[in-house]
This record gives sequence, C-alpha cells and structure tokens, in this order.
Amino acid sequence: MRIVKKIDISNCIIINIMKELVDLINANIELFKANAEAQVVKGNKAAGARARKAALELMKALKEFRKESVKAAK
Repeated sequence: MRIVKKIDISNCIIINIMKELVDLINANIELFKANAEAQVVKGNKAAGARARKAALELMKALKEFRKESVKAAK
C-alpha cells in the first residue's frame, strides 16, 4: 500500500504570496534607504518625497504580510 501525502493547495498559495511580499518588502526597504539618505545627506527634497512614498508602500506590504502569516498559521 502506497501512502500519498496530502498537499494543502491553499497553504502553498499563501506561502508563495508571503515570498512575493518578502521580496516587495526588501525592495521597498532598499528604496527607502537610498532616498532617505539622499534627502538627509545631500538635501535632495525630491528624494524625501520618494522616501515617504516608499515608507507608505512598505507599511502596506508589512500589513499584508502579517495578514497572510496569520492565515498560514491557522
């Protein structure tokens, strides 16, 4: 008799979403760091606006990651 492991498709989808969110979070962190440094060190006002936008996108991605993480834990 062969035992077949049951794969939970919804959990696989959630994990893929979480991986994509981690990539998005890392990209937004790098974008924020670069633009925040340009604002602080070089006084670039446009970079400040880009840094604030990246911070907002980062917050959204972190909230979404938290939501998906809770789903995966259930």
